[in-house]
Amino acid sequence: MKMKHISEYRDKEICQNFIDKIFNLHKKEIRLMEVCGTHTMSIARSGIKQLLPDTITLLSGPGCPVCVTSQTEIDKFIKLSQIRDVIVTTFGDLMRVPGTDSSLLKERAEGADVRIVYSTLDCLEIAKKNPDKEVVFLGVGFETTAPTIASAIINAKKQNVKNFSVISSHKLVPPALTGLLQNAEVKVDGFICPGHASVIIGGKAYVPIIEDYHVPCVVAGFEPVDILQSIYMLVKQVENNEAKIEIAYKRVVNFEGNAKAREVMYEVFDPYDAPWRGIGVIPQSGLKIRSKYQNYDAENKFDIIVEEAPEPKGCACGEILSGTKTPYDCSLFGNKCTPDDPVGPCMVSTEGTCAAYYKYR
Repeated sequence: MKMKHISEYRDKEICQNFIDKIFNLHKKEIRLMEVCGTHTMSIARSGIKQLLPDTITLLSGPGCPVCVTSQTEIDKFIKLSQIRDVIVTTFGDLMRVPGTDSSLLKERAEGADVRIVYSTLDCLEIAKKNPDKEVVFLGVGFETTAPTIASAIINAKKQNVKNFSVISSHKLVPPALTGLLQNAEVKVDGFICPGHASVIIGGKAYVPIIEDYHVPCVVAGFEPVDILQSIYMLVKQVENNEAKIEIAYKRVVNFEGNAKAREVMYEVFDPYDAPWRGIGVIPQSGLKIRSKYQNYDAENKFDIIVEEAPEPKGCACGEILSGTKTPYDCSLFGNKCTPDDPVGPCMVSTEGTCAAYYKYR
């Protein structure tokens, strides 16, 4: 059955046309990185890597928000769930991510009140219905979700909901790309930029990547035609020695982005130097809650200090997130680390590179 505005982006003839154009155009060895976990899943599901010339390599980058959340941050979430009279709320992907000694799923099995929600506004309702308990939302995500979480904090203040707070582990996409390009081990000729986050930040957010590093950027949608079109546009730029920002997802993304969403986001959050799993601290790449809203900052409310935690032994998730390794380079992949018994978050999240490779290999 054909679905309007979906089927045309899965059209076999259009896909083949882009594949032919790519084969006819390319001459160089080209390494492109998709900077979105949803792109990673879509590429794997559609078999796009197998359709491209052997000289074009697609790398998965740090586009899975759960995956880039550091081990220390995961341990903080788990410690928070162990505090009496605290209801921890989260999106589902975080539940099974292993911490150093436990996980949110294990804590819930042992009696912790950990709940999966689909919106931060649900958390406000939970807080209103449980005035004798503290309700904390685990804020993990990129610019895509940060404005909605900021909105929840603003609403909580307006409605005088005092038993609601957020622990912010939000990350920003453009500083991460800069961090990758400053790593001598990372070799990237072009970025397939995330469609979701770019709705908020717009194409202009990638201007520094173009100006400072001369690396092409194309914002892509998530269907096969979208992705193949973006690859063709990047290959064309690389072959012509160009570096510019192009949008292959104009039905959703524009150059300016969503100014109102950014206004809400920066009303509540300030950028800070944030840790990324396997990459380290990237300057001005995270979002912390401003002092104006400190009553809604869970780290300000609770004693949740934990020791710095190392990566799980043998796990290559950090290298995979930076594009220096693939899941097949990890000795644990598909052996000791599976979706049923994951070692690292890249195998847990629905946007994780290891999960994508495992499911569609």
